[in-house]
Amino acid sequence: MPEKTTNPALSKNLIILHLTVFVWGFTGILGQLITISAVTLVWYRVGIAAISLFFYLIFQRKTPKILRKTLVKMAFTGALVGGHWILFFASIKLSTVPVTLVCLSSITLFTAIFEPIINKTRISKMEIVAGFLIIVGIVLIFKFETQYTKGIIAGLASAVLAALFAIINSRFVKTYEAPVIAFYELTGAFVWITIYLLVTGSFANFSIPKLSDIGYLVLLGTVCTSLAYVAGVSVMRELSAFRVALITNLEPVYGIIMAFLFLGDRNRVTPGFWIGAVIILSTIFLYPLAQKHVIKRRGR
Repeated sequence: MPEKTTNPALSKNLIILHLTVFVWGFTGILGQLITISAVTLVWYRVGIAAISLFFYLIFQRKTPKILRKTLVKMAFTGALVGGHWILFFASIKLSTVPVTLVCLSSITLFTAIFEPIINKTRISKMEIVAGFLIIVGIVLIFKFETQYTKGIIAGLASAVLAALFAIINSRFVKTYEAPVIAFYELTGAFVWITIYLLVTGSFANFSIPKLSDIGYLVLLGTVCTSLAYVAGVSVMRELSAFRVALITNLEPVYGIIMAFLFLGDRNRVTPGFWIGAVIILSTIFLYPLAQKHVIKRRGR
């Protein structure tokens, strides 16, 4: 669905999305600072986020009626969300923050491929070109290291799931408010991960967070998850899933810079990062201009 280029609501949502992506940039840092396993970390994360959203909805007196069929769909979307975050943090623990975040940049390409299929719309050549430019940026940023192969695979799989649930949410948000969608999806993620832990017997070796981890988990579950997730979903009323994915590619740029500043030598980036970052940023900022130009040409 084409976006209006001169729309106050569009500008507001773009600002909200950019601020949200900046907040998401901290998640990689927190993922490396928190010492528990990826699955346990995400279990705590979605649990804290779901609880905080529950109290928010109660405070706002928002108890919308949702069809059982839609509720099931949201629960399964929650499984995608949970899987995305598990793979994301697993990638960080198997490699480094920069490696994981540059892999996450491929969300744009996967969205450009999946969105026309799921929404049954025409494939946009411009979106495919933009997606491949992002991949070029990733290649230039990422200095291939064989010891990070598992981390790369986990990071790319995480990007696939992120693209899928972003497209699905772009449809939900047309009917339901973002906090409601976020609550049911994050609750669904919590339930699915709990079932996984029960079936695999992982609760027997469950990791109790250290005192130093608790503060990070609360920050991750509230600011970086419930608040940011609601904001990220809400902007889809005005922005397409592809546009959201395109701007989300700023997360690796923010995250890698923050990893460099806060984590030091453990996540030192190569000179190729700066070249790749310029390509990613240029694609993000030039895409709307190119889109506006195409719309004007079609209007003639």
